[in-house]
Amino acid sequence: MKAARETVDAARVNGGATPAEGWDAAVEAAVARLAVPSLAPVINATGVVLHTNLGRAPLAGTAIAALTGVARGYAALEYDLGRGTRGSRHAHCRDLLVELTGAADALVVNNAAGAVLLALSALARGGEAIVSRGELVEIGGSFRIPDIMARSGARVVEVGTTNRTHPNDYDRALTADSRLLLKVHRSNFQVTGFTADVAVVELAEMAHARGLSCLYDLGSGLLVDLSKWGLTGEPTVPEAVATRADLVAFSGDKLLGGPQAGILVGSEQAIAACRADPIARAVRADKLTLAALEATLALYREPERARKEIPVLRMLTEDLTTIRARARALGGELIEGDSEVGGGSFPGAKLKTWLAGFPDQRLAEKLRANDPPIIARVAGSRVLLDARTIFPEQVDTVVAALRG
Repeated sequence: MKAARETVDAARVNGGATPAEGWDAAVEAAVARLAVPSLAPVINATGVVLHTNLGRAPLAGTAIAALTGVARGYAALEYDLGRGTRGSRHAHCRDLLVELTGAADALVVNNAAGAVLLALSALARGGEAIVSRGELVEIGGSFRIPDIMARSGARVVEVGTTNRTHPNDYDRALTADSRLLLKVHRSNFQVTGFTADVAVVELAEMAHARGLSCLYDLGSGLLVDLSKWGLTGEPTVPEAVATRADLVAFSGDKLLGGPQAGILVGSEQAIAACRADPIARAVRADKLTLAALEATLALYREPERARKEIPVLRMLTEDLTTIRARARALGGELIEGDSEVGGGSFPGAKLKTWLAGFPDQRLAEKLRANDPPIIARVAGSRVLLDARTIFPEQVDTVVAALRG
């Protein structure tokens, strides 16, 4: 019925004329359009590796295999195969996260904001959570750290100024209701110039000396050091755990390169409090997420294998010669340019890349209409295709779309 109504409405716009292809064909075409899934795969030619609008991190092959494996039928999500009794979904990924990060315990939930919400509820509900004004960030989609904190049941206490916060700012804010000191890593912007903040290791020491907890919202979840490839300034998860914060919260996608998930690692006592909190059920991860995350984490046991097989790491560290060869294969003008990490990670960082440039701005619309759609950059009157984020196996598809 919807297809018929759309066809009739289109005819009315054209003065009530019969569609040129006839009513039956017009309705069939409308049915075909409506049957296309709204969430469709696309080819990312923008050069933004972690493109939030395009689903951020593509999964490694082993993660896709693990996900589809449990999707096909039943899975031991909450069943202990050894004992033959009910188990816990929280056991999945736990051992790998402990092994890879050095934390005493770990918990996986549905996304990073959910992880922070749960941590604040478990450790600071009904009390005060103290945070620097310079760390009250907006994390995308108009969601802000103060709003998440308020929903947790913790009362936000702001200290310091936008650009400078000192240890005594936290001390002066302490009351009998203080429960937690929060450190938020500014992963999606930079503050430079006349600045000062308190290192998380110092904040954790201060919290423990006063009988409080310390939560470190790390953000992107980098597990390996990428400074060799010019990407610096983003702390790794093991480094964050070494600060002795009670909990470290980070994403399962973004720089980790897995599915969207929120991960908490830290002390056994803090993780136990999170597991026992009622919010834990509201933000729990599903079997598909856990399967894909576990397979992604397993790759990190061999860092070089992880770098080659996890698409995000491969794109961030790929050799420029290889990228140039892909750009040349696309045709058009060969142009030196910059890619971006994206996803609120490594703010300000630029990655040298090679682009294929085309002078017809209308080409962008044509590429979006392709099957699969190809999303390009538009700069002035030129359409630019960044070869960094075009997978090798996608090159022929893009070439065919350009020639079609």
